[in-house]
Amino acid sequence: MSDLPRKAVTRTAKLAALPLGFAGRATWGLGKRIVGESAELVGQQVQQRTAEQLFKVLGELKGGAMKFGQALSVFESALPEEIAGPYRAALTKLQEAAPPMPTRTVHAVLGERLGEDWQELFLEFEDKPSAAASIGQVHRGVWHDGREVAVKVQYPGAGEALLSDLNQLGRFARLLGPLIPGLDIKPLIMELKDRVSEELDYGLEAQAQRAHAEEFADDPDILVPEVVHQCEQVLITEWIDGIPLSEVITDGTPEQRDRAGQLLAHFLFAGPARTGLLHADPHPGNFRLLPGGPDGEDDWRLGVLDFGTVDRLPGGLPVTIGTCLRMTLDGAAEAVYEELRAEGFIKETVELDPDAVLDYLLPIIEPAQVDEFTFTRGWMRSQATRIGDIRSPAYQLGKQLNLPPAYLLIHRVTLSTIGVLCQLGATVRLREELEAWLPGFVAPAEESMAEPMDESAAEPMEDQESAAEA
Repeated sequence: MSDLPRKAVTRTAKLAALPLGFAGRATWGLGKRIVGESAELVGQQVQQRTAEQLFKVLGELKGGAMKFGQALSVFESALPEEIAGPYRAALTKLQEAAPPMPTRTVHAVLGERLGEDWQELFLEFEDKPSAAASIGQVHRGVWHDGREVAVKVQYPGAGEALLSDLNQLGRFARLLGPLIPGLDIKPLIMELKDRVSEELDYGLEAQAQRAHAEEFADDPDILVPEVVHQCEQVLITEWIDGIPLSEVITDGTPEQRDRAGQLLAHFLFAGPARTGLLHADPHPGNFRLLPGGPDGEDDWRLGVLDFGTVDRLPGGLPVTIGTCLRMTLDGAAEAVYEELRAEGFIKETVELDPDAVLDYLLPIIEPAQVDEFTFTRGWMRSQATRIGDIRSPAYQLGKQLNLPPAYLLIHRVTLSTIGVLCQLGATVRLREELEAWLPGFVAPAEESMAEPMDESAAEPMEDQESAAEA
């Protein structure tokens, strides 16, 4: 696979083959069970083959298919441990690599967008891409002023491919549902479709990255590379080295995992509060762990890449989130219920037991109940099973809750970040970040109960002070 296939018929054929493959493997599995192999073993084999085929196709197609695969990748923690291995291997490939665009195509895009003499803008330019993503790939170079830069070049036809893929994936979303327990695939695909135009607009991405780079310029914990140059289909930013978070997940030390997790949680909540923007693509390929944190070269800071998808939140994260979280922790079932209804999470036509809603929420917000919480795949799986098992009371209650459109992207980003924290197995002081950055989480200071003195009460004091001075 060398170039982005732009013909809809080509891409549709590849994607249409996926459900046929799923059905074929189910038949194969049934045959294996008929001849006496255990249901558990056969189930694992079917799941493994499904994972390998699904993510092979998604990775090859780039575009919306790969974007969907990357969105799924952060939910890998929810899979049962005995079948997570094949997924983990397939998903990791999606996070950092994809088949490259031919050199001639890269040069053609750069020539069209930067001018025929584009090579004179660089002291060095590496034709071999250093990374590939869903709609573009990144080349390392040296800008004419000596700065090392990352040159992101958009695949020709990427927009058409994105929409075509996501439309096709939406048609068999139901078949993909069992891949990740507790995750409703169709809204995820719909939300990705809503973001297509933003993802393709490198001008919007440059604006969002500049805002973050300016705000975090002197931050000891977070590094955002500055934008060097931007035009249609090309975005050039400062280059940053570091350990990709995907490598920290697979090979990092406990100290690196904990530090990466803390920084990721910090950025999730501090970013919207400080910039009015929420970085909305939190898969591990978009983050780097770099030496040189607050405690020197032996400490770490977080490098953040790819601002193609952001949620614009001028006032930071909605105060309703912090308020509901605080009241849930306080056990105020009725107050939480009324707040959720007022905000549209519980529709007017639905009646629920406030205590049951509280019981539904408490396990999810367990990390906010303690000073430190260790995120694990086991904890993530238990939540996915509790919410995704149709026999569970939590599943039945969850079906009656509503997610207002304004919260859809926030919800996905939060879930995705928690998924990465569980992949890291990080111990994180989450409550500390909530108290510092989440509006509404800390209760407003109580008003002073002291009544102001009236004039008649003040006069004797003034008389006493006059007498003392005399």
